[in-house]
Amino acid sequence: MSSSLLAMGIFTLVGAITPGPVNVLALRHGAARSRLACAAYVLGASASYAIVVWAMGQGAQWLLQALPRLSAAAQWLCAAYLLWLAWRLAHAPVGESGEQAPHRPGHTLRLLLQGAAVQTLNPKAWLVALAGVGLFVLPQADAARALVLFCSMSLLACLIGVGCWALLGQWLSDWLRTEHRQRRFHQGLALLLVASVAAMLA
Repeated sequence: MSSSLLAMGIFTLVGAITPGPVNVLALRHGAARSRLACAAYVLGASASYAIVVWAMGQGAQWLLQALPRLSAAAQWLCAAYLLWLAWRLAHAPVGESGEQAPHRPGHTLRLLLQGAAVQTLNPKAWLVALAGVGLFVLPQADAARALVLFCSMSLLACLIGVGCWALLGQWLSDWLRTEHRQRRFHQGLALLLVASVAAMLA
């Protein structure tokens, strides 16, 4: 059982911490937002992923296989949303001080919802969840208990993985003191998002 838990932990952490659109945006928010705003984004993305895992365990994988058009439509919807975010990121305003944006009412909730939306529309999340369910849930005699355990571990791994990217952004905030560096940083992240979309559609 301990080896199975270790394998599950490694699988969920690797899936959560590898580069992707959710983590690219976490890096950007970490560099530009307050810690509370970053925490809201990380929480939204992590909770959303746990729900994705639960949905896959409840049979969403059968729905996606039975309705390939739905799967393709979701992929193109995600691509369009990420390209729109990339365009906004490339044209994001910069400031001389490079200081983090001040907290505004409703901004934390907006980032929470953005984290949930990006994760829900992220095909990588669905594919990793499906693979994890196939590896760690379906083979178990008590699949319901295994699914709860896998969802809990996925939530924890996502909090750590996405949180690390947000912390990296916070660490870079001191370096982003000039408009030139901020602009190049935004453009670089936008290119990473576009690359994520291209890899997803390939």
